[in-house]
Amino acid sequence: MKKNYSSILSVLFILAILGFVFFTMMPQWTSDDDEPLSEFSTKRALEQVKNISQKPHFIGSENHDLVANYLLKELQNMGLETSIQEGFAFSDWGTLTKCKNILARIKGTNSNKALLLLSHYDSAPHSYSKGASDAGSGVATILESVRAFTYNKKQPKNDIIILFSDAEELGLNGAALFVTQHHWAKEVGLVLNFEARGSSGPSYMLMETNAGNAGLVKQFAAAKTQYPVSNSLMYSIYKMLPNDTDLTVFRKNGNIQGYNFAFIDGHYNYHTAQDDSNHLDQNTLAHQGKYLMPLLDYFSNADLNTTQATEDDVYFSIPFTFISYPFGWVLPMVIIAFVLLMFFIFIGIAKRILSLKEIGKGFIPLLGSLLVSGLITFLGWKLLLVLYPQYNDLLNGFTYNGHDYIAAFVLLTLSICFAFYQRFSVKKVTMNHYVAPLFLWILINGLLAFFLKGAGFLIIPAFAGLLMLASFVLTQKSKWILNLFLSIPALLLIAPFIQMFPIGLGLKVLFGSAILTALTFGLLLPVFGPFRRKGKMSVILLVISIGFFAKAHYYSGYELGKAKSNSLVYILDADKNKATWATYDTNLDEWTKTYLGQNTKDAKVLSSISLPSKYNSGFTFTADAPIKILSKPVVEFLKDSVVGGNRYLKIRITPTRKVNRYDVLANENLVIQNFKANGLSLLGQKSSKYERKGKKLLSYYVVDQLPLEIEFSVAASSVLDLVLMESSFDLMSNPLFKMAKRADWMMPTPFVLNDAVIIKQKIKPSAKTVKPIPLNIGNAIQKDSLVIEKDSLRNAIPAAN
Repeated sequence: MKKNYSSILSVLFILAILGFVFFTMMPQWTSDDDEPLSEFSTKRALEQVKNISQKPHFIGSENHDLVANYLLKELQNMGLETSIQEGFAFSDWGTLTKCKNILARIKGTNSNKALLLLSHYDSAPHSYSKGASDAGSGVATILESVRAFTYNKKQPKNDIIILFSDAEELGLNGAALFVTQHHWAKEVGLVLNFEARGSSGPSYMLMETNAGNAGLVKQFAAAKTQYPVSNSLMYSIYKMLPNDTDLTVFRKNGNIQGYNFAFIDGHYNYHTAQDDSNHLDQNTLAHQGKYLMPLLDYFSNADLNTTQATEDDVYFSIPFTFISYPFGWVLPMVIIAFVLLMFFIFIGIAKRILSLKEIGKGFIPLLGSLLVSGLITFLGWKLLLVLYPQYNDLLNGFTYNGHDYIAAFVLLTLSICFAFYQRFSVKKVTMNHYVAPLFLWILINGLLAFFLKGAGFLIIPAFAGLLMLASFVLTQKSKWILNLFLSIPALLLIAPFIQMFPIGLGLKVLFGSAILTALTFGLLLPVFGPFRRKGKMSVILLVISIGFFAKAHYYSGYELGKAKSNSLVYILDADKNKATWATYDTNLDEWTKTYLGQNTKDAKVLSSISLPSKYNSGFTFTADAPIKILSKPVVEFLKDSVVGGNRYLKIRITPTRKVNRYDVLANENLVIQNFKANGLSLLGQKSSKYERKGKKLLSYYVVDQLPLEIEFSVAASSVLDLVLMESSFDLMSNPLFKMAKRADWMMPTPFVLNDAVIIKQKIKPSAKTVKPIPLNIGNAIQKDSLVIEKDSLRNAIPAAN
């Protein structure tokens, strides 16, 4: 049977292992029934998500306060001490806004440091996002976990602080307000932050630490979560990237470390109108609860000082298990692997079962399959973007049929690998040719040992491969069952990355998945090499790959629930008295063409507008628009004086219509000193010179129609070249415009200022002299259970000049 059916059984075994790996990464078959009140219930958590995400609730919107009040009431219903922290925060993103943080506290019996449970409750602006996944899921996970914790009447040793932060979507402002202005921040020893960057898939654990991770790793392992999904390669890459969660503020500005828990699949729903409770995967929500419940039990009683460390650990998860060891082991493991490889080659040559000539030939199919599969996948995706231009509509880079493309290109890579080894390798020389992939894997791990130690666990599949080679050299036989068993480490540790990389980084990195697939094929060569019909296997895989390409084609269009994003803004240039329609879209549809027409202009005329966006998106097309009578903001120069060689300015901008956002832009050559906005300096500002990227000075998200005051100095000889962009997010509802409704297969483009009415004007001094009025908006005092801003009613009273 082995002779005739070993290849079929090998394929079935590998598929079973892969199914087990992906199936056990998160809970499955989440029950719709209520769990006992003493346990976390996904159904109850989902009800919280639905209540939170009924409507968009970005900061400054009417629903924002409704959600804040709802959360406050839910915490009070648990019998918790609650409070509200309000105040302005000017984050290092260059974003200013007035925040409202929701807080609660559970007293511990012997607390030195407090455990902080963190998630943000605001939804993303501009795109009608309801914030179900991001981050209603995190808020609901905390609410349901704390409810179960308090129901069990557990008395923790450590104080537990619950923080539902505000304005995370704008620039982590709520977290900045808490860390820099709330006295509780100094008591926090550890943060558990729950986030989302999609709407489905497993939740990944990522750490935030200024020093070593060894303490966090050991304590996380001790908590014994049921479905841990994490590894130190993700940690190492994450530390090299610009991080942007609330926890980052705690680490950078408070030297407080912690854990992020976030899911990233369904990335196409992120920050869109499709981020609702219907698109949130219940199993994903359950996974968040599976993290928090054991972690809450453990860290509420643990010594939080033990999470501090100066050393780093390599760590990784396999189904139901979390494994770690010190960074110091990485290089010795690589050296040992290389020495073992040389030893087995020497013994094999001495026994005349290995030859240098055949070992050298093994590099031909290995490098050929790597080069061809990587190149075909790279160019193939470029071609698909040409054939399907609609894929460029989704700025996050992952299409609705993205999983089909991952499967198609991975199967195509496997087909290429089998074809190369059919042409350049036969069964009798399989183990000779196996030296090449082993050598390449050890070489790669040697480089990782110096430049990316977090990936040190990838040497483990190489050790499994060395055991396959050792068995062959010592017994002069390649044992099928042993080789199958020793293929498990590669499948457990490498296969998840093949899928995760394009999900997390976009389909543009599909070529990386192809290369990783070819490298993994090389590690499993003792399993695949003896296949008698590798050419037939190549054809079968090619046909299945074509099937996935056909499926991707079938689902390449748009429909309700998988909508096309589009964008439109109205810009009134108040200085030129000229109005313009503008879009960020590369592919215009019937809705945008209604306003931009068939013969659009390029957006060079708007090149001076440098509005910030997640993917640095700029306007693509424009068209003339009718002039609408809009109430312009009042710009007052409260101070404009020259002392020595410097010009000192204080400018107040007051809205006269319902607005949501101000962007202040300045000539890039204008050097600005001692910049303050509403009395605050930029978080993390280290020198008197205001550091900025491009033209943007700041973005101010307006709450309660409060004015913006900016204060700074420039060289007296400088030309004051400032531009104000005043935006309201009401294009679709403003009676002046009477906009057509989008089709149900369309949605507003996220990550950009969208569906907005914008007034653009230069900031110029007026002849009128205005008496400066103090704007006491930076300080806050706590009274009873509420934090009340000093002089918060001042702006409601007309100023007397």
